[in-house]
Amino acid sequence: MSAVSHLADGLVLRLYIQPKASRDSIVGLHGDELKVAITAPPVDGQANAHLTKYLAKQFRVAKSQVIIEKGDLGRHKQVKILNPQHIPTEVAALSQQD
Repeated sequence: MSAVSHLADGLVLRLYIQPKASRDSIVGLHGDELKVAITAPPVDGQANAHLTKYLAKQFRVAKSQVIIEKGDLGRHKQVKILNPQHIPTEVAALSQQD
């Protein structure tokens, strides 16, 4: 499975999360996952909440349309984006490689 998969109703992203980064960014590939750096610390769900908000902003969807399917407590996550209105260039480049 690649880092970005297309579904009829959206995208599934396999992510590697780097918490406590200096800034929020989609870094690029990390093995077979997409690396995302976020500024929030991995404490009491803060990183997941921040990640959801950041991805919602990047894909121009509501926060409720960003669903963490797997990996609530780890760095490796599977996230579903429902009906994205915008695809960030880093993600678009990966999805064209499929």
